[in-house]
Amino acid sequence: MPEFFESVAFETATEIEQLARLAYELRENRQTILQFHQVADEAALLQKIQAGEVAEHPAYEHYLAARILEDTREAARAALAERVKEANRT
Repeated sequence: MPEFFESVAFETATEIEQLARLAYELRENRQTILQFHQVADEAALLQKIQAGEVAEHPAYEHYLAARILEDTREAARAALAERVKEANRT
């Protein structure tokens, strides 16, 4: 990977690094929320809430937070992919 960054402008490399870090942190924070409720994804958490297996509060807020984190991570990953694609063109 060092060869890739040698040909990339400093500002672009910095942006790529920041987006990668953001995507990682979003993923880890989502996992923390889901692990707290011992579920694999948001749908499973919502199912637990609907079945009354967990208290609605704060589980529903956790469900929403996990959804927002995942949506934001997907946006960060898309931006990251675009930056890498642009960097590969130069």
